[in-house]
Amino acid sequence: MIRVTFLGTAAARPTPGRNVSGLAVQREGDLMLFDCGEGTQRQMMRFATGFAVSSVFITHVHADHFLGLTGLLRTMGLQGRTDPLSIYGPARAGRILERAVHLGLERVPFEVTIREVDPGDRVDFDGWRVEAFEVTHGIRAVGFALREDDRLGRFDVELARRLGVPEGPAFGRLHRGETVEAADGRPVTADEVVGPPRPGRIVAYTGDTRPSPAVVDAVSGADLLIHDATFLHEDAERARETGHSTAAEAAEIAREAGVGRLVLTHLSARYAEVPHLLEAEARAIFPASTAAHDGLVIEIPLRGDEP
Repeated sequence: MIRVTFLGTAAARPTPGRNVSGLAVQREGDLMLFDCGEGTQRQMMRFATGFAVSSVFITHVHADHFLGLTGLLRTMGLQGRTDPLSIYGPARAGRILERAVHLGLERVPFEVTIREVDPGDRVDFDGWRVEAFEVTHGIRAVGFALREDDRLGRFDVELARRLGVPEGPAFGRLHRGETVEAADGRPVTADEVVGPPRPGRIVAYTGDTRPSPAVVDAVSGADLLIHDATFLHEDAERARETGHSTAAEAAEIAREAGVGRLVLTHLSARYAEVPHLLEAEARAIFPASTAAHDGLVIEIPLRGDEP
């Protein structure tokens, strides 16, 4: 299970209905944050994500994307947390993130490590990874893509039985690619009963960015693309000036990259009450588009398990 919870979907400053940037992603038992704007801890309480965060990925150090770290860490400390926490951010962001971690705190009662990443760097976990990719925003910034390893192909249990494979450990060995012996002594190979590998899922989050070929390459084939859509096309010049994208530009990226679904976020306050305008602009280009709202939850099924 991958569950994505939008904690903050506003650009630059909060509005009465939207907090600034924050995204919680849960994969199996792992919970991580992508960006952590001011008030993120309150949104985590509001939308019941829990605080068992193992990693925080910061796209860039504009205030609306990282100032929530201080309060979040203080809350974790007051809750008695002892587990370590890893924070990842773009090159040259380490000193600023270090200050945010210790601002107003005598000490953090658990280990916090900060690592700077460049486009192309990856953080490996068990069966999946998070890769940093290049974005264009006027300061050092990166996007992040969660990529799962390929899964084993489907195991045809009935066929294995018909071939005389004894149930139990032999089934597991066969599924892992080993050759086993049937009841009559005949060898049975994995390619007889196991289908082709099933691709892992991909969730990509751009943070703030202009549209670019680098983003298209990085998010190609993603199940879910979460893209900056700060403005409507009528404000395209403002988007260029500030290093952001329009809803139409985000949709063009989604179409070129062949993603499964696009969610628009980082919405300007001028559209906070009319997000359907952004959504309509994107859907005219890429129909599988949605304008995010705080509290939106998206669950992504395993590839190859759909009916």
